[in-house]
Amino acid sequence: MAFQQEIETKLQKGISVSTNEEIYYALLDLVKEKAEGKVTNDGKKKLYYISAEFLIGKLLSNNLINLGMYDEVKETLAKYGKSLAEIEEIELEPSLGNGGLGRLAACFIDSIATLGLNGDGVGLNYHYGLFKQVFENNLQKETPNPWITEKSWLNKTETTYTVQFGGFNVSSRLYDIDVVGYNNRTTKLHLFDIESVDESIVGETIDFDKEEIEKNLTLFLYPDDSDDKGRLLRVYQQYFMVSNAAHLILDEAVAKGSNLHDLADYATIQINDTHPSMVIPELIRLLQEKGILMDEAIEIVSKVCAYTNHTILAEALEKWPIYFLDKAVPQLMPIIRELDNRIRKTVTDESTYIIKDGLVHMAHMDIHYGYSVNGVAYLHTEILKNTELNNFYKLYPQKFNNKTNGITFRRWLMACNPELSALITELIGDGWKKDANELEKLGNFLNDDAVLDKLLAVKHEKKKQLEAYLLEKQGIEIDTHSIIDIQIKRLHEYKRQQMNAIYVIHKYFEIKAGKKPGRPITVLFGAKAAPAYIIAKDIIHLILCLQEIINNDPEVSPYLKVVMVENYNVTLAEKLIPACDISEQISLASKEASGTSNMKFMLNGAVTLGTRDGANVEIAELVGEDNIFSFGEDSQTVIDRYARGDYNSRSYYEADEDLKKAVDFIVSDEMLAVGNKENLERLYNELLNKDWFMTFPDFKEYVAAKEDIYSAFEDRKHWAKMMLVNISKAGFFSSDRTIEQYNNDIWKLN
Repeated sequence: MAFQQEIETKLQKGISVSTNEEIYYALLDLVKEKAEGKVTNDGKKKLYYISAEFLIGKLLSNNLINLGMYDEVKETLAKYGKSLAEIEEIELEPSLGNGGLGRLAACFIDSIATLGLNGDGVGLNYHYGLFKQVFENNLQKETPNPWITEKSWLNKTETTYTVQFGGFNVSSRLYDIDVVGYNNRTTKLHLFDIESVDESIVGETIDFDKEEIEKNLTLFLYPDDSDDKGRLLRVYQQYFMVSNAAHLILDEAVAKGSNLHDLADYATIQINDTHPSMVIPELIRLLQEKGILMDEAIEIVSKVCAYTNHTILAEALEKWPIYFLDKAVPQLMPIIRELDNRIRKTVTDESTYIIKDGLVHMAHMDIHYGYSVNGVAYLHTEILKNTELNNFYKLYPQKFNNKTNGITFRRWLMACNPELSALITELIGDGWKKDANELEKLGNFLNDDAVLDKLLAVKHEKKKQLEAYLLEKQGIEIDTHSIIDIQIKRLHEYKRQQMNAIYVIHKYFEIKAGKKPGRPITVLFGAKAAPAYIIAKDIIHLILCLQEIINNDPEVSPYLKVVMVENYNVTLAEKLIPACDISEQISLASKEASGTSNMKFMLNGAVTLGTRDGANVEIAELVGEDNIFSFGEDSQTVIDRYARGDYNSRSYYEADEDLKKAVDFIVSDEMLAVGNKENLERLYNELLNKDWFMTFPDFKEYVAAKEDIYSAFEDRKHWAKMMLVNISKAGFFSSDRTIEQYNNDIWKLN
């Protein structure tokens, strides 16, 4: 009854006579008040987790769960004929991230709050995010994705700074979003914006004047970098983020009692990927402004900054032309040159220098002048140490460590799958909500037929909910009795959505030839391609063309359906993941740093079909080879082939008739009838003549693994056991565990 009184006081009328919008905004205010009441700043030392992305998703349910109010709110609203699920639909998802990097950062600040650690996130307040994805003529179209309304989770603060660029200054404004920990404190997501931002310079597309920095700086995440203007804008954005962060960090440290010489006792900075790297020279600059000499300033900053590497892809390790930095942030270049010169005096290996060939290598600066370098899965860290960053590992073996990624299992189970959460609590109590390791107790029920039947019933219910959601939101129909086979992640060739699509073509031909599967198969994709990533957009085009051809073919569609969901985001993920049977984790071995969708899927009872890449390796170790379907070449084989430079995709194409037939279909008359000749031919030629991420060598094994997992699905009792094993072993991948390890090994917060 306490909630009812509180909400009706805000509404100034009864719940039953209030609109969903009125209830949503009243809930928003109530949750913000309760969250603010849990804000603490205990402990001398504070963590600043700086990231270009925080893909936080909708917040209402997650915050209600973490405040311990969810059930009461849901039941009270239902008593008066109101649906919390419908009210949640009013909330716009914050456009503050793109893929795994941003979702991971969101999970981490949730766990920082849940563990009661003194730490905040720091990023930018993007008005339009990456973009809203729209499909037209089987092509991706990018449109603005606004989310900031007059009343939202954003709290405007009085904190402002002046940020200096080459030739002009801008004024910043800090906005905060409260991030509520589970039964613990509230942390802050600090988002900086510019006072002069002008949304009106953007029309119906994401095109805008990239040179009007005072107006465009915080409009979009990752502006199109296909030209120098876009790339230079990214430099402005990154400096704006870290300059504000550095000012905030020093101000808060001084307020706590720091004399700045002892800054490392008051602050630690986690540089999440290379985007925040300029915080190192910026902090050195600001310390010098406050009278600290260069030698000591460098020493101080080197004890404050730690770096997380998220990639094995060389192109993702940012390298900015010197003339970009000279133009945008000329005040930093003397410091960066000094940092490079110091390395050159002590290190003979030129490959580790910060400035090379007219480029500033951001990751090199992070490694030399940070006190910790971590990878995000065991395999990833070993590859960094032994191959990709071996030159640095030989210099600083003590800096390197692994922190296998994790997810906020409360959000990815309690919030999006309350039916499964209720079953788990019924079986083992609710201790797992605080300690995910307690999920291990589910192993006691592997031979309990009644439990296995309930588990299958929950999965079918989530499929029905997905069916209703997709029909209502996107006009898509799916068969809830089919095998739901899902690949959802950023569109990139190394993640190999193209291999899944080629398999779909192969299956299409099999059905045409009379080899019909015993159970229908629904293959679901969700992904955005970066606006300038042409081949990735071509892969989306291929999938959308297949969707049109296959779903309209009366001979094939009863057995095979292809769905590419539009504008994939956290909200869609929360619907797709609980309904999934087969989790596609098929990146080229050695290329995926970790992956986190693989963890969310296993937590919700999906079985992984994957390569031995990223955290798939650790999943396989936990669940056992009998409860995962692994295929493909191992990472060392791939690394060795790259080193030799002798990969020839055409030789695989010529040697495998099934592969050849499927690839040729990309430019067939049937495809060209619904698709764009330029896009399809470009993708076809890319695969046939390059295939940089080696789709073809793994194809035959992938086909065999697909058939094996589809066949295994038919033994429903055995499949339910595999589901239960996966759920029971998912506790290791809690971001609470990851953050605890970060704190014990790196941050050492009081």
